Amino acid sequence: MQLAKASDDAKALFASVVPDDPRVVVKPMFGNLGAFVNGNMFAGLFGERIGVRVLDESRRTELAATDGAGPFGPGERPMGEYVAAPSAWSGEPERLAEWVAQAFEDVAALPSKAPRAPKRTKR
Repeated sequence: MQLAKASDDAKALFASVVPDDPRVVVKPMFGNLGAFVNGNMFAGLFGERIGVRVLDESRRTELAATDGAGPFGPGERPMGEYVAAPSAWSGEPERLAEWVAQAFEDVAALPSKAPRAPKRTKR
């Protein structure tokens, strides 16, 4: 499976819409970026698309119905509960930032994700 890589412009847009909050951790993921709070991802960058985790089903349906929105992640395995924002919103960062901020607030209310145990090495 070929994974889309994010451009520097897409990374800069992503950084500009992620909330400036000490609980936010932005990590590289497969050549892209993910924004996490309490160990849970709330927004991601996949290629040139920014996706947000929308926990409320009616709001997820609302965003998915927006012209240009779609599934988020690899075409073969889109991520559940995530919607890719319309590409046209790259020219409307404040609109994109509102959805990212709402995703942050919703996901921050979830229980913290326990860190995975380190992988054991073979001897």
